[in-house]
Amino acid sequence: MRRLLVGAAGVAVAAAAFAVYWFEPHKLFIVDKVDEAVPVVAGADVGETVPDGSRPPATAATPPLEPVELAAGVLRGIQGHDVRAGRAVVLELPDGTRFLRLEDLDAENGPDLKVYLSAEPHDGRDAAHDDDYVNLGGLKGNIGSSNYEIPPEVDLAHHATAVIWCERFSVGFAVAPLTPGAGRG
Repeated sequence: MRRLLVGAAGVAVAAAAFAVYWFEPHKLFIVDKVDEAVPVVAGADVGETVPDGSRPPATAATPPLEPVELAAGVLRGIQGHDVRAGRAVVLELPDGTRFLRLEDLDAENGPDLKVYLSAEPHDGRDAAHDDDYVNLGGLKGNIGSSNYEIPPEVDLAHHATAVIWCERFSVGFAVAPLTPGAGRG
């Protein structure tokens, strides 16, 4: 009988260890804060080359070149997940580089969270947000602001929904429409 109890206890401990590893329930209690600045392109030196080929000394640099907001939307929780605040914003720098910026995010944390651009409409089927998508990388934090570079070949007219997605369990946490000209209304 003692061996049976010890064996059962061993199986229970192994099952609990696996559950903690796989489901990562501790993530529900962990806050990952991030505070990335809005991406900018560094300015050029004020001193320009003159016709004789010389360059007068620069005394200052031009200020950084600010991005243009192409589209935006408010994040909302899906599939039972809590999103208290946050915006998804598409920014384009003067050099053409685009970013998805999650601003002022305050959301539930979870295991294996990724940031996607999805072709599924924001108000479409929650489970379909991973049918046709672009993975921009792991979620950097569930509280704060973070930037994710958008590959140049991505068509934002097609992939017009921002999604926070749990890859491990194929479930969405948050979604936002990327509406052109939405601004800070």
